[in-house]
Amino acid sequence: MIYYDPHKWLDHFFDLRGSLVKEIGARVGTCVVWSAAVVAFHRMVAPVDGSPILHSLVGLALGLLLVFRTNASYDRYWEGRRLWGGIVNETRNLIRAGSVNLREDPRLLQQLTRWTALFPWTVMSALRGEQNFGAIANELSPQDRAELHGAHHAALYAAQRMSAYLRQALELRLVSDIIYTSLDQNVQQLVGYLGGCERIRKTPLPFAYVVHLRRALVIYCFTLPFALVGTFGWWTVLSVFLVAYTYFGVEEIGVEIEGPFGNDANDLPLEEICLTIQRNLFAMAEMGHPEREALPEGL
Repeated sequence: MIYYDPHKWLDHFFDLRGSLVKEIGARVGTCVVWSAAVVAFHRMVAPVDGSPILHSLVGLALGLLLVFRTNASYDRYWEGRRLWGGIVNETRNLIRAGSVNLREDPRLLQQLTRWTALFPWTVMSALRGEQNFGAIANELSPQDRAELHGAHHAALYAAQRMSAYLRQALELRLVSDIIYTSLDQNVQQLVGYLGGCERIRKTPLPFAYVVHLRRALVIYCFTLPFALVGTFGWWTVLSVFLVAYTYFGVEEIGVEIEGPFGNDANDLPLEEICLTIQRNLFAMAEMGHPEREALPEGL
């Protein structure tokens, strides 16, 4: 994620990182070259201009489709952030209550805290299809580390270990049945947030909608010179550039944010969220920090 001041226009006006210029550059450039060829053919060979009325009507419908596309993608982005906000809150609640009820067994509290702090890392890894469990995984025993890496679903394995330590606290009579149920409810909520994130990741926008929108965009932008050349002449090239840059840019923004759990510049800062959770939980449990990077507040 790129952090910026929304009140300062010029600070990032010419930035390329995160602006999607590279992603749409080839498409826009092809439209510009094609429009120049159409203008040259119109002026030097034969008139090829047509009525702009049809493009005006189609442009209105295309704009509505792009708005829907962007809104649908942003809904997925914001829902992903809400789910990770839930992970932040539930991990804090679990260790907040655990640090009070398990204070008579520091070793058990540390194990619960360590696996709870590890859970967000396993969720991030599951969503990205990788195994990046952070420096906290190095604090596990060799056997635990091997079981974590060999687990069918690392996040569910971490949740299972958290429930196992809560069950151990119940058997040692450190917590009552009611408190145990309350603490395990936090684990259940965490698994629910995991499922919500997986739902976003594994359910893209309908294929038919995306394909139809892209076909309409290509047809519209590549036929636009014929509607403008009779009126604008060589200014058609600039006009097509502006329209293609706007339309292809909006569509690419939808592509960029519909999957918010990746490593792109506009994706959610999952590593920072995981580190923030880790720092908070270790502080509540009065444990040392395996990582001490400077982290942004408010995550």
